[in-house]
Amino acid sequence: MTYTPELLEELKILCLFNLATTQEGIKVHSEAKPEAIAATRRLHEKGLITLVDGGYLTSLGYDAARYAQDLLTILETSDITS
Repeated sequence: MTYTPELLEELKILCLFNLATTQEGIKVHSEAKPEAIAATRRLHEKGLITLVDGGYLTSLGYDAARYAQDLLTILETSDITS
């Protein structure tokens, strides 16, 4: 399995969510990049977010966003020790 451009766009959207609160969602406006709009729609179809244009994370979406954000943190860390 490889990261397709579509999956990378979905990961980008998941990384926009603030995991510190369940009361804060996102809104992807119609003026956003077509790739972001399509990624948000796919996340909704997969049951990860509540609305086709963003909204809030579902419980599965919260887990996915947490893993996506954790992975990004790990990969961006320059001081990785083994």
